[in-house]
Amino acid sequence: MDYLDLGPFSRASGTVRLPGSKSISNRVLLLAALAEGDTTITNLLDSDDTRVMIAALEKLGVKLKRDGDVCVVTGTRGAFTARTADLFLGNAGTAVRPLTAALAVNGGNYRVHGVPRMHERPIGDLVDGLRQIGAHIEYEENEGYPPLRIRPAHIAVDAPIRVRGDVSSQFLTALLMTLPLVRNGSGATVIEVDGELISKPYIDITIRLMARFGVEVERDGWHRFTVPAGVRYQSPGRIMVEGDASSASYFLAAGVLGGGPLRVEGVGRASIQGDIGFADALIRMGANVLMGDDWIEVRGVGRDDGKLEPIDMDFNLIPDAAMTIAVAALFADGATTLRNIASWRVKETDRLAAMATELRKVGAKVTEGDDHLIVVPPAKLTPHAAIDTYDDHRMAMCFSLVSLGGVPVRINDPKCVAKTFPDYFERFIALAQR
Repeated sequence: MDYLDLGPFSRASGTVRLPGSKSISNRVLLLAALAEGDTTITNLLDSDDTRVMIAALEKLGVKLKRDGDVCVVTGTRGAFTARTADLFLGNAGTAVRPLTAALAVNGGNYRVHGVPRMHERPIGDLVDGLRQIGAHIEYEENEGYPPLRIRPAHIAVDAPIRVRGDVSSQFLTALLMTLPLVRNGSGATVIEVDGELISKPYIDITIRLMARFGVEVERDGWHRFTVPAGVRYQSPGRIMVEGDASSASYFLAAGVLGGGPLRVEGVGRASIQGDIGFADALIRMGANVLMGDDWIEVRGVGRDDGKLEPIDMDFNLIPDAAMTIAVAALFADGATTLRNIASWRVKETDRLAAMATELRKVGAKVTEGDDHLIVVPPAKLTPHAAIDTYDDHRMAMCFSLVSLGGVPVRINDPKCVAKTFPDYFERFIALAQR
């Protein structure tokens, strides 16, 4: 399907059960593969990103048995059996970064590559960090970017590892998850972060999941992390993947714009995901929000005219969910400013440029900065806008919300949502009403 026409819709209500979190799914798959023992993973996301991770692990000799959203992984006790592999990882940052680190200390010959966009997404800071402990990693094409060649090397930790934190939190996540595999006779291993660490909640997810597998990381602020020596991953036996909080943002916004009541199940007050903070942003915009431990419900907005309050907010902690706020800003009573979102530039596409371009198609006035976006809503949305999605799942999902403004909208290449949420549009349409 080359495009999908949505709307015009006037309301949205109902209940939706969220698919498993992409960030948690791929972390848990790798941790289970590296642990000792069998791990049963429930509510595992079935999407392009998890499929490439599973395919890569199988190539590396990991035994997995999947039945629907349940997957049983037999751990390798910290070492992949396959010492040679060519791994295609699509555009899955949550697979490329951690697997690169794990392979660098595994002692084999590996090639890591993906789609053309993945070869434009930086990985140099992670490679620099791994080279500090002796890893042998070569760039096939452009310095600092995949494809990569990884070769056997003598790995040793003699000093704190330093890594930049201002490009992607996945570099730190990859190092943290890999260091328990490194034998370090001198004691605990320390990672020191240079600069401001972005997307801190994703590091919190990593640390919490490592603890579930028996490795407790000590954190001194957000600049120093200590991984204990002599501790290996142990299977927790069974672990459930939370619903995807980033995906929740589209339905929560739909319940606000479409009046609700609309409830998402699978995330709530007890979530370990930072994107749960999206609910706080909606509250600041005047939305009526209720929350339990594993559910969130929205019921329109408080204003009689149905408009949202414009906000000026730092979104460094929740950059993915911030995209949904950029579209919700079309329904605000004034200019909304999203700050500290420079990481959008190195995602599945250059999201700052893409969002600015597509928001203008529906009538908004947009100012695009190096690390911020200002959205001034139009008096009336432009009907029949054809939204380009740039092979970016989040572009497709967040712009579906335009259809709740009483105008039809066309989403080009809607199948790109398969990266994290293959049946998103079916779920969205089931909640929307003409």
